[in-house]
Amino acid sequence: MAVGLNHERQIGEVASTKPVLAILTVDDDVHFFRGNRNNFADLLRTGKEIGFVSYVLTTKNLKLSKQRVKGFVFSESTQTWYHRSFPLPDIIYNRIPLREDEVQPAVQRKLAAVLKRRDIRMFNPAFFDKWTLFEWLKLSRTTRPFTPSTRRLVSRAGLSRMLRKHAFLYLKPVSGKAGMGIMTILIQPEKSMPYRLKIQEKRKSVTYRCASLAQLWARIKKQSGKEPYIAQQGIELASYKDRQFDLRALVQKNGRGQWDITGIGARLAGSSSITTHVPRGGSIEDPERMLSHAFGQEQAHRIFVKVKNTALLIARQIERASGHQLGEMSMDLGVDATGHIWFFEANAKPMKFDEPHIRKKSLERIYHYGLYLIKQRVGKSGGA
Repeated sequence: MAVGLNHERQIGEVASTKPVLAILTVDDDVHFFRGNRNNFADLLRTGKEIGFVSYVLTTKNLKLSKQRVKGFVFSESTQTWYHRSFPLPDIIYNRIPLREDEVQPAVQRKLAAVLKRRDIRMFNPAFFDKWTLFEWLKLSRTTRPFTPSTRRLVSRAGLSRMLRKHAFLYLKPVSGKAGMGIMTILIQPEKSMPYRLKIQEKRKSVTYRCASLAQLWARIKKQSGKEPYIAQQGIELASYKDRQFDLRALVQKNGRGQWDITGIGARLAGSSSITTHVPRGGSIEDPERMLSHAFGQEQAHRIFVKVKNTALLIARQIERASGHQLGEMSMDLGVDATGHIWFFEANAKPMKFDEPHIRKKSLERIYHYGLYLIKQRVGKSGGA
């Protein structure tokens, strides 16, 4: 997909009585704006089908004191992006792609200013933090049972205490993405070097053996650098042909403003990977087939229904504890050999699901929820 501007079509204004949604991102010196351009183009196409005016908007171009802003749209005929003048949005869909962009002071000031506006509704104002997510879920007795034991990884003594309780641990970067930087520790007391440390690399894992806790800690610190990590109870997940799998749920608000399951996919771990992420060698599978293989058809159906209900419970609790209006999240859930469901992670900026039926519905729900927010705003202001 071309990233240049179509200079013949820069000039022009879009005026509309249609609802207006802006996909928010940040500037890029080379490509004008950052983010997944294919995803943005899909969103713009869907918006047009549903009857919205939609465009890509950078935080720099979002001038809240103006009535009109410069936005980017995609030309299907020339396969290029170009900019035009658009009305201020009714709805802002935050797709700033990187944490390091979102935490920039100028970006934070702009997001804070948007949240104060009563005439513009923004959902999902920030990335989630792994540690905070577990703290939020522990606050509710309904979601607490789904959270593995989790602690900040700050000292060798703290790691030692966790290992006394759990012989298998996951170490995860607090701000990690797509399985990058994950490590596992397994204690094998019968071996002369009892600490086995596995480190996830691009598509495979590398294993180190350590004779002592001091050696193990030194290797972990070398790998993690200054990045904050959490240590988490390791769960032996259900498996398919000796490869573990977990479930990826996409949970979104629907046109009634209620949390709903858009879709659930299964991710099967790569043969030499410690995660199920597709970029790390994992594969996309049918969740009901995976569960039926592990538990039999009847129990698999019961577990699948419970997975859906659990995902909705967790989404409601995350939104409640965050104090912000959220519109979507993806989450990683695991099922252990006994059929118990575990929560591992949630993402406020879900990557696109490759399953076509989930993908189509996910794009439509952004706009259905946007319409709901606009109706709510009109109702509260006493309008028609």
